[in-house]
Amino acid sequence: MAEAFIYDAVRTPRGRGKSDGSLHDVQPIQLLTTVLRELRDRNQLDTSLVDDVIMGCVTPIGEQGADIARTAAIEADYAESVAGVQLNRFCSSGLEAINMAAAYVMSGQVDAIVAGGIESMSRVPMGSDGGALFMNPQIVARHNIVPQGISADLIATKYGYSRLDVDTFAAESYRRAVEAQAANRFQKTLIPIKDIVGNTLLDRDEGVRPGTTVDSLSKLKPAFEGIGQMGLDALALLKYAQYDKINHVHHAGNSSQIVDGAAGLLIGSKEFGEKTGLKPRARIKAFAVVGSEPTIMLTGPVPATRKVLKRAGMQISDIDLFEVNEAFAAVPLLFMDELGVSHNQLNVNGGSIALGHPLGATGAILSATLIDELERADKQVGLTTLCIGGGMGIATIFERVN
Repeated sequence: MAEAFIYDAVRTPRGRGKSDGSLHDVQPIQLLTTVLRELRDRNQLDTSLVDDVIMGCVTPIGEQGADIARTAAIEADYAESVAGVQLNRFCSSGLEAINMAAAYVMSGQVDAIVAGGIESMSRVPMGSDGGALFMNPQIVARHNIVPQGISADLIATKYGYSRLDVDTFAAESYRRAVEAQAANRFQKTLIPIKDIVGNTLLDRDEGVRPGTTVDSLSKLKPAFEGIGQMGLDALALLKYAQYDKINHVHHAGNSSQIVDGAAGLLIGSKEFGEKTGLKPRARIKAFAVVGSEPTIMLTGPVPATRKVLKRAGMQISDIDLFEVNEAFAAVPLLFMDELGVSHNQLNVNGGSIALGHPLGATGAILSATLIDELERADKQVGLTTLCIGGGMGIATIFERVN
């Protein structure tokens, strides 16, 4: 089987996903086109050598619909021969795009693909595409489907994570993000977004909040207690009847931020690198997806990681760095406890709590951040994993190429 290499990675800053966010006036196609052009220009890439563009997008309607990947390839002036496809595996879509690209390359069917994701959450609101999983009353009732915030609080209840536990984790995520931003650790991958006349709209992740502490977070009210009392807690507890109630500990400060953003990775074969003169930065060693229990929903990173490690013939101790999506603080806490991973190895530059979670793009952003950090810290192997709506998990192992 051929190997799949990462030759470069580019991402936009993450802007607040609200009407006052710095990227709100930028259409998602502009964010994605900027990424594709940067990958082309800084690598002096002959785009006719690229077979496809694969982009994750969780809400592929409106401005993000009509196969935004192909639209971006056209708008970025890639060769007409470059195809494009968008995909949706919920929050893991950006990493799923990378894994799909790797599979194409490993199979020997293509030489090069740009893979990543896009989500403009300020312009295309989360959940606006509907769907039977969350909107069909019979399916919701039959499978005890609840909002992810309720699921996160159910994890906290089942595994004993207190409000102090989740707030302490969140405060550290902010501290690390502030430190990483001040040290320009994201600059290798991050590109500014400019307006039509060249003025910079945003050149850094907008959600980073210096001075966030456990004390300041403790003043925030639980975000999901109200909807839980409207019957959603009871629905979840029909599945988890061993618990009298759900302990609501998550809020806006210890959950992932809603943001806008896009990312792309240039993935290709060894022959592609030789043909273009590009040097690979990392190889994709193995990847895996799993289904998990859909009510508690967010526990998938643990079995997905076990599966990918088995597939790669590796142990958890073989991984130097981890990027675990901080959808809610309880998710990485559970990951560390179940797999025996040190917080010193995990999300060392902060995570989605402090930096934001632009749904379809997040898996690609985390992977780019991981590769950057492997190089900066002179480490060798890293793993990216995300929990997924509907009860799934995904994990990918990246190995640095010296």
